[in-house]
Amino acid sequence: MHQIKNIFLSLIIITFSTVLFLGPLAMAAEFPTKPINLIVPWPAGGSGDITARTLAETAKKELGQPIIIENKPGAGGNVGATLILTKPPDGYTIGQTSTNALMISYHTGLLNYHPADDMTHIMRSTGLIHGIVVRADSPWITIQQFIQYSKDNPEKVSYGSPGVTSATRLAMEELATLAGVKWVHLPLKGEAETNAAVLGGHADALANSGWAPLVDAGKLRVLALFGAQRNPRFPTVPTLKEVGYNVVWEAPTGLFGPKGMPKPIVKKLHDAFRKGMDDPKFLNAMKKLEKPITYLNPEDCEKAVRQESERIEKLVKKLGLQKK
Repeated sequence: MHQIKNIFLSLIIITFSTVLFLGPLAMAAEFPTKPINLIVPWPAGGSGDITARTLAETAKKELGQPIIIENKPGAGGNVGATLILTKPPDGYTIGQTSTNALMISYHTGLLNYHPADDMTHIMRSTGLIHGIVVRADSPWITIQQFIQYSKDNPEKVSYGSPGVTSATRLAMEELATLAGVKWVHLPLKGEAETNAAVLGGHADALANSGWAPLVDAGKLRVLALFGAQRNPRFPTVPTLKEVGYNVVWEAPTGLFGPKGMPKPIVKKLHDAFRKGMDDPKFLNAMKKLEKPITYLNPEDCEKAVRQESERIEKLVKKLGLQKK
């Protein structure tokens, strides 16, 4: 009798273990059975919104379900990202985010969750063309000339960025440390203001995106890019890394979900969106928006976020940007 009880108990344990093991696989096999909500933390009509909508349209072919865009802007993308983390980790609510922006917010004390530990990363997709730009009639033709002049004239050269805690401000301060220069930083409010400050002679340079049309029009000159490699849009412009400074900031944007999403569902979402990135419609849209492809799979994405976290933490501490 005792032996029969033991056999019965063993069968129960085996059955329960099998359910636990096969449960996520069965869920992934059926997923998705209803529309997926994609939260975009930016206003409708901007480049981030267009990126998400185009990718959703190409990926839905693979998923077989509609992908519904919900715009939840606010606090530099923090509002939308925080909302996603309150949802069930079942794959039916995911979001778009810029991990650099979230990490800066975390290390400056504006977030109470960690962008690597408290999220499920699905993939990294695109970035922005960030660069150091001056007026077309500026005496600096190359980035080397700009840096040398800055060395010879400490705190005489000013640059504008979209804010005290913006990624490009941190990038410039990282460059300043490596190059041994001191600049005057002018915190402004986005692309329009940084462009206007340089065009009007209020700033000697800008560190931001959104200047490409003015470069084409002959009003601005781009000296260097913050990307990992040259951009086809500006093939003659070097990266900072090329000229000897290991400073790479691409404003990476990607997809993530709440913490604890089953790996089979993450894989299914990743594979669908990755295939959507190869669609000519998506590639053409990114070309028009001048957004480089910065793809990373879930594991590499999380690894990159952790590496960026260490780097951003050091810069935030150095600049005294922690919340008091």
